[in-house]
Amino acid sequence: MRPNKIKAMWREGKPAAAGWISTGNTYLAEAMAHAGYDAVIIDMQHGMSVTTDKAVACLQAISTTDTVPIVRLPWNDPQVIQFVLDAGAYGVIVPMVNTYEDAVAAGRAARYHPLGDRSFGANRAKFYAGADYLQHANEEIVVLVMIETTQAIENLEEIAKAPGIDGFYIGPSDLALSLDLVPGPDAFNDSKHIAACQRVLDVANATGLVPCHHGVGPLEAAKLFKQGFKLSQIGSDIVMVTNGASTALNTLKEARAQG
Repeated sequence: MRPNKIKAMWREGKPAAAGWISTGNTYLAEAMAHAGYDAVIIDMQHGMSVTTDKAVACLQAISTTDTVPIVRLPWNDPQVIQFVLDAGAYGVIVPMVNTYEDAVAAGRAARYHPLGDRSFGANRAKFYAGADYLQHANEEIVVLVMIETTQAIENLEEIAKAPGIDGFYIGPSDLALSLDLVPGPDAFNDSKHIAACQRVLDVANATGLVPCHHGVGPLEAAKLFKQGFKLSQIGSDIVMVTNGASTALNTLKEARAQG
């Protein structure tokens, strides 16, 4: 089976930089993968109409590179977990995991017997990963559970005991809401938010799990990596297109103003 690049990086203590696909556009997915990200994450939860068909097409586009394809799921749903893994995703990010039971359900849905309940029918995955997919999928597939509520923060030690999960993935905006803060820079710099994120990092390190954080861009990712987090996205396709378009227009306006 094709080795999971980011799992290998984590074993060496290296952090992984991820791109983020929120449009479901295959051309953008392929371009971002070719840019050299360690992973590209397809957002089925908050992406714009990222249907299962679009997610599969993006997985196919990303697989033209050695970038690891990951899907952020719409919910903790075994059917969708199985679908994206069968389609060739090498990892899943599972939203709103608040309890040990939630985490167990996510882990079992992504693992074959005897570690879980995933049904065998790897479809496209065998083309992407190799003919021996069944023999190695349990060890190569990444399962990250999202920590984004005060309930999850309180239950971290129990969640960490769930079999089949590889790490925590902080969702900073929903975590801010749960802390009665308005998502944004002020909330992310609030002492309550900082303490909650540090607790996720500490519990992950203490239990052998991988601490991951959604981040808000490359500079934030650099800080998170220095702090000890092992994965962060550094910007979505739509944010990069929007920022690039604005920068080009502003450059033109400034040049014209200067004569």
